[in-house]
Amino acid sequence: MKRLHLVVITILFFLVLTSCKINENEVTKENPIVWKLAHYSTEEHAWNKGALEFKKNVEQMTNGRLKIEVYPNGQLGSEEEVLNGILAQTVDMTISAESMAPFVPVANLMATPYLYNSEEEIIDVMNSKFNDKISKKLEEGGFKPLMYQLRTPRNLTSNKEIHNASDAKNIKIRLPNAPLSITSWASVGANTVVMGLSDTFTALNQGVVDSQENPYDLVYTQSFYDVQKYLIETNHVYGYLNFIVGKKQYDNLPDDIKTELDKACQKTQKYINDLYFDTKDDYKIKLEDTNIEFIEDVDRDSFKEKMVDAIENYLDDDTFKLYQEIQFWLEERDEKN
Repeated sequence: MKRLHLVVITILFFLVLTSCKINENEVTKENPIVWKLAHYSTEEHAWNKGALEFKKNVEQMTNGRLKIEVYPNGQLGSEEEVLNGILAQTVDMTISAESMAPFVPVANLMATPYLYNSEEEIIDVMNSKFNDKISKKLEEGGFKPLMYQLRTPRNLTSNKEIHNASDAKNIKIRLPNAPLSITSWASVGANTVVMGLSDTFTALNQGVVDSQENPYDLVYTQSFYDVQKYLIETNHVYGYLNFIVGKKQYDNLPDDIKTELDKACQKTQKYINDLYFDTKDDYKIKLEDTNIEFIEDVDRDSFKEKMVDAIENYLDDDTFKLYQEIQFWLEERDEKN
């Protein structure tokens, strides 16, 4: 009887596996696979332009057999809700970074304070063995990275004038649900408040929080300059995001569509990088035309010194080991150059 049960379970397991894989003959232009790509940026933002370029390339290269529906502006929920949706297969794709850390700790390395000093360092790591290691970990957590998106450095905005880490003590700062970021700012002495990006403007306007940190583009597109007096150039994170799809959704694709999808990603990656470097200073220039006051004389070392211990104490063993390897590799490379 036990053997019979084992045989039945094995057959059922096999049927489940085979039923998940989509037969390529069943996928046509008239009966396509449809992926929902949801993100929280605005329609005019570079991320959305990259998403639309990806949509165009994928649909052209797969002859319409894989369609991408793009939902900007948080239409399908917060970043955390979308990530949960990807794992539940109610959503398929998003553009994300450290917000994946509660699901996959290695995502912390996409936005670790003072790990990278420039976009060029990130690109070098993306083209190295370290990207393969990070991608493998993300896939084990259910997220398949397809492309990366560079970001301008994260900076602090506040209604208080800040020049060093001591000045930032006790500020009430909004942060995303990214534990490493929360831990790092707590080590500076800030009072951290976790909330979604879509709620942040109202919270700043009503005084629920008096500070936040983001790259220039989000400071501008979210109109934070209307409710913040100062932009403090801490440059505390040079980071990147990934265009990710659910690992299950990717694995379920017919092999011939996977091949064309990979080609579309390579083509789109070049577009995304070119667009980034062509426009990366645009938002800073736009912010300089607003009422927000830039503070450039920032003692960044004071922030770094406060955050380093917190980073080392927070990261799990595997992620910390990879963090050290990347640091050593970048330092060694800089010495050679």
